[in-house]
Amino acid sequence: MISLRTHQLIHSGVRPFSCDQCGKTFTQKRTLTKHQLIHSGVRPFSCDQCGKTFTSMVSLASHQLIHSGVRPFSCGQCGKTFTSKGHLASHHCDQCGKTFTSKGHLASHQLIHSGVRPFSCDQCGKTFIHKSRLTKHQLIHSGVRPFSCYQCGKTFTQKCNLTRHQLIHSAVRPFSCDQCGKTFTSKGSLAGHQLIHSGVRPFSCDQCGKTFTHKKTLTNHQLIHSGVRPFSCDQCGKTFTHKMTLTSHQLIHSGVRPFSCYQCGKTFAQKCNLTRHQLIHSAVRPFSCDQCRKTFTSKGSLAGHQLIHSGVRPFSCDQCGKSFTHKKTLTNHQLIHSGVRPFSCDQCGKTFTHKKTLTNHQLIHSGVRPFSCDQCGKTFTHKKTLTNHQLIHSGVRPFSCDECGKTFTHKKTLTSHQLIHSGVRPFSCDQCGKTFTTKSNLTALQVLYHCYYCEKTFKCRESLKFHQRIHTGHDVCVCDICGKLFGRFSELKAHTDRLTDKRTLITLQNTHTHSLTLSPRNRFGQITCQ
Repeated sequence: MISLRTHQLIHSGVRPFSCDQCGKTFTQKRTLTKHQLIHSGVRPFSCDQCGKTFTSMVSLASHQLIHSGVRPFSCGQCGKTFTSKGHLASHHCDQCGKTFTSKGHLASHQLIHSGVRPFSCDQCGKTFIHKSRLTKHQLIHSGVRPFSCYQCGKTFTQKCNLTRHQLIHSAVRPFSCDQCGKTFTSKGSLAGHQLIHSGVRPFSCDQCGKTFTHKKTLTNHQLIHSGVRPFSCDQCGKTFTHKMTLTSHQLIHSGVRPFSCYQCGKTFAQKCNLTRHQLIHSAVRPFSCDQCRKTFTSKGSLAGHQLIHSGVRPFSCDQCGKSFTHKKTLTNHQLIHSGVRPFSCDQCGKTFTHKKTLTNHQLIHSGVRPFSCDQCGKTFTHKKTLTNHQLIHSGVRPFSCDECGKTFTHKKTLTSHQLIHSGVRPFSCDQCGKTFTTKSNLTALQVLYHCYYCEKTFKCRESLKFHQRIHTGHDVCVCDICGKLFGRFSELKAHTDRLTDKRTLITLQNTHTHSLTLSPRNRFGQITCQ
């Protein structure tokens, strides 16, 4: 039994016995001796049910209450039960009301409220409440990631992160949102998601005013304004604000795409991209534009679309002046001017600036056209092309020319049309000098038609047909004034009208009323104007 004198040392604050290994002090030598067992590693008392070992019999006895299920001490406020009176007394945080099973856990928790973070990383300066958290954090800088996923090869610094990640592959998502039905692998992820529905976004950026549901998301966002992008890809040089984003990006170069769509077979490097893609097949497009009623699978896509209506196009090309709503679109556009087209089709040799464009193009050669119009039966390689086509049947032509009133189904077609009124014809043929408002019209001109009988080529189908009469022996009209050939007499007559005096032509018509004879000197059966 503890003597009164020994007990009074507790109140006096005198702790004469100290541990020579950690410096912790005690009021009694016996307590010090028990404590030193922690450092020695000697744990002579073991639980016969789970094998866990302890330094004292008292600790073992407290532990065994867990297996017995006996929890005789209950909290009158929250109803929580405990195996010992000490645990009951120490389980409440007086600041937030959170409960804990041990005094040590409560003390650790209360450091959050105090703001004291005594452990700091000497590489990035990040601070932590506990040394154990700092030690785990430092693994990020060391690059050591000993835990790897056997399904996709992704590596982790801690086993708990690997375990959480593997739920992605298992498809087990036991926690579902009661508002939208979305499922999650952990209760914490569900709780974070539900803030979206609540509309509460307490964290705002002091530079742009954008608000966030979590402080961590705000911190990540603020790196955009700082311009700091410390992580760079060693293959393409692209930089990122976070190492995790870099790791995701590097999957593009590795070619590893472990997530595939079971409906169309398309593969993705990340599950979030697969999830976003699968909304295409589900036809669920919950976000609609209040101006044109176009629907989208994500809120981000809707926000990007609405910039079109706002007219704000802050990113402009320094070579041609064309402006864009997004920087990414500008970057893609600038590849046109650079002339770099690294992706080529192995069937026709056509080159492209982006791999995605090449993939879309290759569908032409495959002959696969899975999207068909339910009104006319016409088929398409892409759903977007089908959607554009269906506007023809709907009769909706929302874009009109303010000069001539002509209407169009798409803004792009209207823009091309307006070049006619402006007189701007930026595309010219390098052979004949003829100019065009669009590149497609120029390309149409430059298609060569080959003669079956000789190697001569023509840029117009009609010119080819006319030329082939020479080989076939079909009648060809020739002008005696200039030698020009015509396929029809009406064309020859119109031509001579422009070359001769009208009065002379009338006399010619009265004397030779369409008198045409085959010229004996023409071996191709040409008709001469006489």
